[in-house]
Amino acid sequence: MSAERTDLTYRNPVLDADWSDPDVIRVGDDFYLTASSFGRVPGLPLLHSRDLVNWTLVGHALERLEPEAEFTTPRHDCGVWAPALRHHDDRFWIFWGDPDQGIFQVNAPEIRGPWSRPLLVKAGKGLIDPCPLWDEETGEAYLAHGWAKSRAGVKNRITGHRMHPHGTELLDEGKVIVDGDRIPGWFTLEGPKLYRHDGWFWILAPAGGVETGWQGAFRSRGFFGPYEEKVVLEQKDTDVNGPHQGGWVRTPSGEDWFLHFQQRGAYGRVVHLQPMRWDGEGWPVLGDDGAPVAVHRRPDLPAQPPAAPATDDDFPGGRHGRQWQWAANPRDGWATQHSADGLRLTCVRSAEAHDLRRLPNVLTQRLPGTPCTVEVGLRLDSEEPGARAGLAVLGDAYRWIGLQREPDGAVHLVHRFAETVAEKERDADRPCPAPGGRARLRIDIGAGARCRFSYDTGDGFRPSGQIFAATPWRWVGALLGLVALAPSGQGHAGTATFTQFRISIQKKRADQ
Repeated sequence: MSAERTDLTYRNPVLDADWSDPDVIRVGDDFYLTASSFGRVPGLPLLHSRDLVNWTLVGHALERLEPEAEFTTPRHDCGVWAPALRHHDDRFWIFWGDPDQGIFQVNAPEIRGPWSRPLLVKAGKGLIDPCPLWDEETGEAYLAHGWAKSRAGVKNRITGHRMHPHGTELLDEGKVIVDGDRIPGWFTLEGPKLYRHDGWFWILAPAGGVETGWQGAFRSRGFFGPYEEKVVLEQKDTDVNGPHQGGWVRTPSGEDWFLHFQQRGAYGRVVHLQPMRWDGEGWPVLGDDGAPVAVHRRPDLPAQPPAAPATDDDFPGGRHGRQWQWAANPRDGWATQHSADGLRLTCVRSAEAHDLRRLPNVLTQRLPGTPCTVEVGLRLDSEEPGARAGLAVLGDAYRWIGLQREPDGAVHLVHRFAETVAEKERDADRPCPAPGGRARLRIDIGAGARCRFSYDTGDGFRPSGQIFAATPWRWVGALLGLVALAPSGQGHAGTATFTQFRISIQKKRADQ
């Protein structure tokens, strides 16, 4: 039974967390979205919606990053960049660029899989942001991609190829079909998405950089050009900086909509929904005459109950929900299944125990883009001196709070941090006893991703340390993390158990 519509408008962002570089399609009455996952595993998140406003996470298309040996340690800003999601020949297809390896593809008969193993379609450094196009009129297939200057030495251009209709290989050496250096004022042209509409080949692509740029549209009668261009979405007098990179989708009733991201510092790239129409000259018009909307009439689609990607987790049977991702390809034994609730993590021995940024065995999820409170229960079961576990806010700088086993057998509440330039962490507050080896850990995250850490070891919550401003990596927003670790040594170092992970979003006032 469908929910009654109680609100005829929606408010941006519709996905208020780091769902970077979104792409979207419609199949029947269902909408699907994927996003960059960089070095986290599993990769290629898959989201579902019936109204373009309420989204849920239904799975991932990439079980492990390949080649596996390249991702046994964290590579936070590498891996899966800017995927394109398409539905063709009764299959779902995702193409993405790994800037160090080339363009990959996976496909599946259903959105929940099974997904194929990654296929390297084009090898090379700096090949990013690929998007396929199957021309239903001619049966031809094409692929376009951008370039990362950090690997290839060039950027600001889009290269096009003919592609085998099976999506398995490219049929030519490629040709630059849009050169941003030849367009006055344009720079960092990237993220192309290909479409066929009204007799034109269309490329929707952003330029100008993620924090201050704009969204462009290009059209040509032939795939290889020449293309004419127009800016179709920019900040103007709104507070939506650099409206950037996304996808166009049409509803069953014929409405057009565009989903794109906004770069928001530690929160990463949050996702906005813009209305879309076509002007008298056949160009797309996004938002409010080219400016992002904050509030707008909902799409003409059946009302849906409120929904969002899951955050809370009781870890039934020791299993974590699909919202969690490891910082690198996981190994057997990092988490143990059992008959009760609670996540039982092994205290993994590591020579890098002094720096969480270097550890693959950190279980992460996205930092909410709205002020919130994060809580989790922790019990340190390890008897190994130096074993520790806790709750972290992880980025180019990080901070965590948790429990540590001391050489005398006692367990202390510890709170540690590392600055961006620091090679190892240090105390953020003085350690204190944690009777029974248990604690409830809390992070209150306010405006500007400013984090206040506190703990409860049995006599109520107490604040710990100074305010910490969360920081992103270069392309990835800050992450929440759960970790258990131990110093280098021999043998099993025991476990830590996390229970009742909760994120409580602070309610906005009606006038906000």
